[in-house]
Amino acid sequence: MSLSTPDDAVVDAVLTASRTLVAVAERSLGAAAEETTLAQYRALVVLASRGPLRMVDLARALAVTPPTAGRMCDRLLRKGLIRRHRASDDRREVKVSITPAGRNVVDQATARRRELLADILARIPVRRQAGVAAAFQAFAAAAGEVPDSQWPEQASAAEPG
Repeated sequence: MSLSTPDDAVVDAVLTASRTLVAVAERSLGAAAEETTLAQYRALVVLASRGPLRMVDLARALAVTPPTAGRMCDRLLRKGLIRRHRASDDRREVKVSITPAGRNVVDQATARRRELLADILARIPVRRQAGVAAAFQAFAAAAGEVPDSQWPEQASAAEPG
């Protein structure tokens, strides 16, 4: 696969679309938005989609420093949306995982986001919708996003350490 510099018009189109997606993300949080920031929500999504992680791995996935991830996790821990536990394979290692309450926030926001996106997609001619989906699939894959269908089951997301 060869990498190329995208055309400015392509970057502009994606930039414009990203503003819409940020707005949809914010609206999809609904009541949870009062207590959960978009950054905190993103941490919940990473934990829901990838399972328990070491703090350094969560920080890397969020593209933040480990101290920043630690402070974010402290807030999520106080809200009961994540938990810290010792890794089963190395008791010295601490991991964080999403709780059932945190997974509920993600699931409710995802359901709301699905509705909001369906409303927007309904305004695009049916013959163009598959192309939009293919472009977003390629974009998400390039960003390393895990498709919902590949997320761990909810029960394993809250496994004991």
